[in-house]
Amino acid sequence: MTARPPVLDLARRAASLQPELANAVDRVLRSGKFLLGPETETFETEFAAFCGRRHAVAVASGTEALRLALLALGIGASDEVVVPAMTAVPTAAAVCATGATPVIVDVERDTALLDPARARAAITERTRAVIPVHLYGRPAAVPDLGVTTLEDAAQAHGALDEHARSAAVAYSFYPTKNLGGVGDGGAIVTDDADLAAQVRLLRAHGLTSGYEHTVVAGNSRLSEIEAAVLRIELRRLPEWNARRRAIVQAYRDAAPAMRWQASHERHVYHLCVARVDDRDEFRARMPFDTGVHYPRALTQQPAYRPFVRDPCPEAESWAAECISLPCFPEMTDDEIELVCRALR
Repeated sequence: MTARPPVLDLARRAASLQPELANAVDRVLRSGKFLLGPETETFETEFAAFCGRRHAVAVASGTEALRLALLALGIGASDEVVVPAMTAVPTAAAVCATGATPVIVDVERDTALLDPARARAAITERTRAVIPVHLYGRPAAVPDLGVTTLEDAAQAHGALDEHARSAAVAYSFYPTKNLGGVGDGGAIVTDDADLAAQVRLLRAHGLTSGYEHTVVAGNSRLSEIEAAVLRIELRRLPEWNARRRAIVQAYRDAAPAMRWQASHERHVYHLCVARVDDRDEFRARMPFDTGVHYPRALTQQPAYRPFVRDPCPEAESWAAECISLPCFPEMTDDEIELVCRALR
């Protein structure tokens, strides 16, 4: 009998990468170079090429990727940044960390992604940027609103159109991501050499050389072990993403009447999400684990209510009804079939 499938099992991922994973960690330990060394430099080159951009700068987390990109773009106090109401909190937290104000706007009913029309309506003389979020791995529209666009691709490794240009794209390598490490990490990718150089300064106390610090900044470095692990995973990522797409297609074929997030040819399904009328009942009935991403829209988060200007009913409806199903590359065929039978 097949055990109850989990939403995600990171132990299976780690096991699938052995012995290469252990060898990479051992290589770093034997090198004696643990921060900003050859593994990070090589990963940055490889990840930039994968994303179709000229530069990648590795940092400590996805939140830091957003924050440092915003700072490098000159965004700070008195500025406004448009963000979608349906997203993980770090999207707005990064804006607040720069001193800027997040302007929360509603999302599209079918996708849960930033509504370009509502984003345009939220533009003021103080607006400096917009952050479309590629939620759950589905590419969002990159709107031309006459302000800087910074993409939040924390959940969308391998999903983006390299021709849909923005100032920069911020990624997360949190362990649960499609490209997730064994700790935390993030990266900014861009074609702008000056922007990349500024982020490199900001991630390491503004240090240039000879203990000369040219800007006031903190510490946001990726470890060499993390970079070495990510290099291994990056080679597997296209295969992993293809497996996720196949799993979700099987679910959709089994239950076409379910209210799935609208599909997209480049969707990489960091999460497989549908909407159900009675979420608690659904979760109790299903013979597999489920998750909720996310139970509250930004407008419903106590810390962010001061930034709410207009109602966001679509985002709050998604928050009330969304359900995440098991979806990870190491799922067995029997586990996938168990989910399909239950959905059917």
